[in-house]
Amino acid sequence: MNDVQLLIGGKSAPAADGRTFERKDPVKGTTATRAAAAGIADVHAAVEAAAAAFPAWAQTGPNHRRALLMRAADTLAAHQDEFVQAVIQETGATGPWGGFNVFFAGNILREAAAATTQISGEVIPSDVPENLAMGIRQPHGVCVGIAPWNAPIILGVRAIAMALACGNTVVFKASEMCPAVHRLIGTVFHEAGIPDGALNVITNAPQDAPAVVSALIDHPAVRHINFTGSSRVGRIVAEQAARHLKPVLLELGGKAPLIVLDDADLDDAVNAAAFGAFMNQGQICMSTERIVVDQKVADEFVRRLAVKASSLSMRDPSEGPAVLGAIIDPSAGERVRQLISDAQAKGASIAAGGHGDGAFIDATVLDGVTKQMRIYAEESFGPVVTIVRVNGDEEALRTANDTEYGLSAAIFSRDFQRAWKLAGRVESGICHINGPTVHDEPQMPFGGVKASGYGRFGGKAGVDTFTVLRWITVQTGERHYPF
Repeated sequence: MNDVQLLIGGKSAPAADGRTFERKDPVKGTTATRAAAAGIADVHAAVEAAAAAFPAWAQTGPNHRRALLMRAADTLAAHQDEFVQAVIQETGATGPWGGFNVFFAGNILREAAAATTQISGEVIPSDVPENLAMGIRQPHGVCVGIAPWNAPIILGVRAIAMALACGNTVVFKASEMCPAVHRLIGTVFHEAGIPDGALNVITNAPQDAPAVVSALIDHPAVRHINFTGSSRVGRIVAEQAARHLKPVLLELGGKAPLIVLDDADLDDAVNAAAFGAFMNQGQICMSTERIVVDQKVADEFVRRLAVKASSLSMRDPSEGPAVLGAIIDPSAGERVRQLISDAQAKGASIAAGGHGDGAFIDATVLDGVTKQMRIYAEESFGPVVTIVRVNGDEEALRTANDTEYGLSAAIFSRDFQRAWKLAGRVESGICHINGPTVHDEPQMPFGGVKASGYGRFGGKAGVDTFTVLRWITVQTGERHYPF
C-alpha cells in the first residue's frame, strides 16, 4: 500500500489535523493508497510557501530553470516502475499506458525547459519622442494546478512544468483518485533540486474537494489557476475565479467526432477510430466518442470496426499486458452500461462488445445512435463509441457540431481540399485530417472551445498562458508637457 504525505515548503508532512483518506484499487477493491487529507490550514500553508519562494524563483536565470527541468525529466524516467505500479493500483489502467505517461511527461518537461529562453517581449514604436516602449512578459506569481486521474502523469506534469519554466511557483492539487501518482511527481521535482516552496503538492479526501479548491482560488496570493477536468466542475472554478478577476485556463470534457466521408480509406479510418475510442478504455478528453459516417460506406465501415473492436484484449492490468484494462471504478462502469442500455432501448444495436461487469467493459460499438439517446450528447468516458449515419458532407458537419463540447475532431477523406474546407468549419480547438482524435504533442497549442473550455497548454501558447504581458517605458530624453 502507498503511504502519501503532503509536500509543503520542500518537506513531507501529514495533514495539519492528522486526517487521512484511502483510495481503493478499482479492480481488487483493496486499499491502494492511504493519503493525507489536506484541510484549509494546509491549503494556506502551501500557498504561503509558494508565495515566499516566488521572488527568488522568478529571478532565477533561465538556464538554471532549464537545467532543473531537464533533471526532472531524467528523474521522472528513473521512477518509471514506481509510476507504472501506482497507475495500475490506483486507476486500473494498463502498464503500457503508465509507461507512455512517463515518456510523454518527460517530453513535456523538456519542452518547458526549452521555453525558458524563449520568453520574449518586444520593442513597440512610441509616438512620444525618445521614449523606449516595451512589451515585457513576466510570471504571474503563485499558480494553482489541478489535474485529473485519467492521464495522471501527463496531465499532472502539464499542470506544473510550463508554469515553473516561466518563473511562477506552483501549488499542485492532486486528484483524489490517484494521490500516490501525483505526489510522486512532487518527489521527482524535489529530487531534481527544485527550491523549497517552488512546488507544493496537496492531497485531499473526495468530500473535501470543494472546500479545498475554493480555498485555493480565494487565497489572495494565488494569481492564476489551471484546471483540467469535467465541464461541470470547470464552470464552478471559472465562476469563483471570476469573482476575484483571476485568470483561468480550463481544459474540460469532450465528445470528439470522427467524420468518415464517402471517399475515405476505410482501413485507415477504422484503425484511427479504434485507437481513439478504446485507448485507455476511452478515458481521454480527446477520445473518439462519435463516429459520423456517410451512409454510402457505413455498412462496410461498421463491419470492419466491429471486427477490430472484437479483437482487442481485456484483462486485470496487474496480471499482465492487454489493450484494455479497467475503468476508474465500478460506479463509472455502471454508468456506461446504463448509457448502452438506454441506447439499445431506443433502437440502437450493438455491433461489437457490450459485455463486462464491475470496472470492466469490453470495446463496444453502438450503431444507429440518434439524438433521442442519452449517449448521443453525454460524454461516456468509457470504451464505447457511437455510430451516427448521415447523408453528405453538410449533414456530417452539422452532426459533428451538434454538441456542447469542442475539444478534438477528425475527418477522413482522400480529398485533402474537401477535408480541409470542412476542418475549418468544425467547432473544435483541435482537428486532424486522416488522423485520430487522440493526438497530443508538448509543443502544440492544446485546448478547446465551447464547453471544452478556453486557454491553451503547450509551446508558445503555454508561455502566453503562464505569463502576464506588461507595458514598460523608459523616457531616454527630455519630454514635453503641455503645462
